[in-house]
Amino acid sequence: MATENAALVGFAQHDHAACIKRALAGAEARCATEGFRLTPARRKVLELLVQSHRALGAYAILDRLRDTGFGSQPPVAYRALNFLVKHGFAHKIERLNAFVACAHPGISHAPAFMICRICNAVAEAQSAPAEGGLGATARAAGFRIEKTVVEAEGLCPACLEQARG
Repeated sequence: MATENAALVGFAQHDHAACIKRALAGAEARCATEGFRLTPARRKVLELLVQSHRALGAYAILDRLRDTGFGSQPPVAYRALNFLVKHGFAHKIERLNAFVACAHPGISHAPAFMICRICNAVAEAQSAPAEGGLGATARAAGFRIEKTVVEAEGLCPACLEQARG
């Protein structure tokens, strides 16, 4: 249950300062261990993603980078995002063409995203679509699933509460 609650941090009240500190320290430690280079721009992009718990597009990230002195060239943001996605520190939300910090960095998993259609808050849960109905259908067709993207749109608890209010 603790893992499940951690996965839904995007919708939950939590110690946000500790959340950011933990994510950045974890990324720094993993990069040091695995020989990756967490450049200042990559670190800042990860920090921006962790701070928001919302899907951020590349240009929103670029605007925030510019505001913090990292320049305004799109390759800066795209290179950092590509690195973060490639090494599992972030995920691309296909539906929104945006990015979110990974809730389980360093752990091989099949994420499922719950995206609030009002505030764009994103919560990441672990899924196993290859083991469910989709997996059974794929196996029956002789197909091996290598990657899935599960994205559900709806209302987060805060927006649902406001809608009811």
